[in-house]
Amino acid sequence: MTEKCEAYLDIETTGLSPEYCPITVIGIHRCNGNSEEFIQLVGDRITPESLLQALDGVETVYTFNGERFDLPYIKTRLGVDLVEEGFAHCDLMHRCHRKGLRGGLKKIEVMLGIGRNLPGVNGYHAVRLWWQYVNNYDEEALKSLLEYNKEDTINLKTLRELIA
Repeated sequence: MTEKCEAYLDIETTGLSPEYCPITVIGIHRCNGNSEEFIQLVGDRITPESLLQALDGVETVYTFNGERFDLPYIKTRLGVDLVEEGFAHCDLMHRCHRKGLRGGLKKIEVMLGIGRNLPGVNGYHAVRLWWQYVNNYDEEALKSLLEYNKEDTINLKTLRELIA
């Protein structure tokens, strides 16, 4: 029996308005049986083509609050509607709510004992790290932003397993 390829997706942006604020990072954690791959699209490398290539072969995309944020943002900024493209989508936030777990991803991670290397970093910090990188050529800021995005994305798989 062939394993189904799934992906855990999280985006970083410069703000909450897809009309004015670009996507800075798309993190994709691809899982196919025992095989896992992590992909990050950053800055100018974020294109409709690169996103669809990174998701090639994926059946289901998992997000946290992606129904209201990540997927509409991607559709507005890149013109790609992942559901119309044929991907099944599962927003883990709704599964958490059904289990009585309320709050944002970081709060729920704490409730479930999911650890982080960067526990104090949040979406506000992610925006600041991006601008620190862009304006000051600060590679350490970019490194921190990418690590933050990677933790968000990879922790989605752990979250899914814990609430299953």
